[in-house]
Amino acid sequence: MEISAYFARSTMAFPLKSLVHDDSHYQKSFHLFLERSSEHQCMQDFIHNILPDILAGIGEGKSHLNVIGVGSGAGEIDLEMLSELHLKHPGVTVDNEVVEPSSQQLYNYKVLVSQKPGLDYIKFTLNRMTASEFEEHWKTSKMSKKADFIHMVQMLYYVKDPGATISFFQSLLNKNGKLLIILVSGESGWGKLWQTFGSQLCYSEISQCVTTEEIKGLLDSGGVSYQSYELPSEMDITECFTEGDEKGELLLDFLTEVQNFSKSASPELKAGVLELLRRPDCSVESNGRVLFNNNLGVLVVGPLA
Repeated sequence: MEISAYFARSTMAFPLKSLVHDDSHYQKSFHLFLERSSEHQCMQDFIHNILPDILAGIGEGKSHLNVIGVGSGAGEIDLEMLSELHLKHPGVTVDNEVVEPSSQQLYNYKVLVSQKPGLDYIKFTLNRMTASEFEEHWKTSKMSKKADFIHMVQMLYYVKDPGATISFFQSLLNKNGKLLIILVSGESGWGKLWQTFGSQLCYSEISQCVTTEEIKGLLDSGGVSYQSYELPSEMDITECFTEGDEKGELLLDFLTEVQNFSKSASPELKAGVLELLRRPDCSVESNGRVLFNNNLGVLVVGPLA
């Protein structure tokens, strides 16, 4: 599937610094985002209510399953999914390969696992690497192992070529394996923000303005079938509109993926972003709060034909 053209990026210099280049600042803004949004709650609803039926068909009566988590963060969502997998396939042992570039997140993952009882059936392998580094490692090691379940939650923004990344991990799937992709929905406020200001905000080669709509387009053009789900979610961004509010500025950094956006963006860009964020197609106002449309999309893909 040839998709590089979808994500061609200008090489011109930008004065704004990408948030992804400062991991501690990113983690700080990300944790505030989780506090202010219903993101994890809507993911948990999906994991407990819809994912079990998806996981039901991957076992084939096996006694052992291979799972890969790509961009697993601190592991909260991973463990929720592994719990549902265990309920669907009790008595099965699991090899859980984790791919995560942040050393802090991997440390948090280890701590979480150590504090959670009943995980003896899982062998955890934590890889501090990006998805592309993992792909290179897999290929140079000539690994022949196949995976039964691979999940990529909110991570395709951080690869150079999302379509090629999907194709690689799809190639690792067993016959009945499933690849789960979660990204912001094209119908979300993120989609509107990126459509309007993407050329000024999404400039890093490792930070793509990509929603499930773009990924659906890639899969459709490649003739790849998939299941699609929409997960309603919102984020309280009220503080973004109070000049100098520390939390509001952190949220703006997360929304724009720019370090210190309020101070480093031009007055015109800052005013344009704030005006857009208040528009009805991005946010709703309720009880004096501004609630940003943080809807997620889920795509479930099978193995390569």
